Amino acid sequence: QVLLVESGGGLVQAGASLRLSCEPSGDNKNIRSMGWFRQAPGKDREFVAAIRRRDGTTEYADSVKGRFAISRDIAKATVFLQMNSLKPEDTGVYFCATGPQNGYMTSPTSYTDWGQGTQVTVSS
Repeated sequence: QVLLVESGGGLVQAGASLRLSCEPSGDNKNIRSMGWFRQAPGKDREFVAAIRRRDGTTEYADSVKGRFAISRDIAKATVFLQMNSLKPEDTGVYFCATGPQNGYMTSPTSYTDWGQGTQVTVSS
């Protein structure tokens, strides 16, 4: 099992930027896909962005395209989420996740390990 530790959340004003990081501990050789999901109060967890470790293929939710950028460190399997032009509707707990397959990256069922989450709050 992989333990994921997220960092980088915080409270910012609309239009600001934040960079989230997620670092796995333990054996990471089976990590193929890495993703970010978020959950706003009273809402279901939703997909934000994902990246394949090997070739860097990315997927983004329509709501964040052009504002967020996901990247990774291949060797460490660390995943980053650069969030620019933040909006109040981006507020939520952000979770990173890793999975052993290169399949359907937007589905939470593709991921086997999850972090505890980091709070992102965007004020208007």
